[in-house]
Amino acid sequence: MEYPEEVVAISKKGKREVRSLIDKGKFVRYEYLDPETGKKSENKIKLVLINDGKIKEEYFVIPLKQKNKFLLIKAENKPNRKLWDNEKKMVVDLL
Repeated sequence: MEYPEEVVAISKKGKREVRSLIDKGKFVRYEYLDPETGKKSENKIKLVLINDGKIKEEYFVIPLKQKNKFLLIKAENKPNRKLWDNEKKMVVDLL
């Protein structure tokens, strides 16, 4: 099949590959804080992918010892939840 050159990428092995869209949407990232101190309680972040206003997938983002390397662990999709917006100092909806 013929694809436009602007969608073709070259892998590290020199293989030509087409970048093909799976879907588009928004995302939300949040971290966990200790409720008594307000400081990060663990070094993990949750990434929620949203498509058409619905939660598509959720992942824990865990930093590895190597610089700028992260492990994504698929998490169970949970119903809507509330988050604390530290800038606005108020509760906000996930979506």
